Amino acid sequence: MFSARPTAMALFHTLFGTRDDTASARKRRSVALRERVSASGTAVRAADLLRSSTALIQLSEAEALTVVGYMQLRRCAEGEAIIRQGDSGGSGDDGFMALVVEGEVTVEAVTVSRTSPLTINVLGPGHLMGEMSLMDGAARSATCTASTEVRCAVLTREALEALMAEEPATAAKLLSAVALRLSRRLREADSKLQLYSQLVQSMQQEINRLVPDES
Repeated sequence: MFSARPTAMALFHTLFGTRDDTASARKRRSVALRERVSASGTAVRAADLLRSSTALIQLSEAEALTVVGYMQLRRCAEGEAIIRQGDSGGSGDDGFMALVVEGEVTVEAVTVSRTSPLTINVLGPGHLMGEMSLMDGAARSATCTASTEVRCAVLTREALEALMAEEPATAAKLLSAVALRLSRRLREADSKLQLYSQLVQSMQQEINRLVPDES
């Protein structure tokens, strides 16, 4: 586990004594947190991956280091379900999003038209999972299972709320980047639906041509 919130807060109180929420105090706390995270090679790697094109490329290096300071490192055994389809994504132990740091994760979903789960994607280092449910609190739309031993950095709902309270500018940038990522995924889904609709229409026209309606 690296730089979890209680550790970071204890460091702040040690360095600065009584809590001071002035702009200068918040800046000092932020710098101290980033320096602490920078001392961990795994945390630095997580911050780099958080800024990758498959995650939240809009974050600066300093912002990524700050966010990682509120995350926890979690190890998952091969075959372990990290996220389960249908679980609540906004509260309790299920309220989190995770960044894959090492290993691979298989994303599967159960649909009414299939008897077995449909594999949607395979995620490697630098990929996020669970961000949609963290944002809206709705049930998880897919199951994410460790297909190898996995190390991931987890941002819980509680840690996100702490980040919003203590580092509002960084939290705003994080939420904006997540919203942009979700918007792009929605647009990609819309494009696929339009393509599917066009394909169905073309197939129906070809069927009508080959099998004329004799009624």
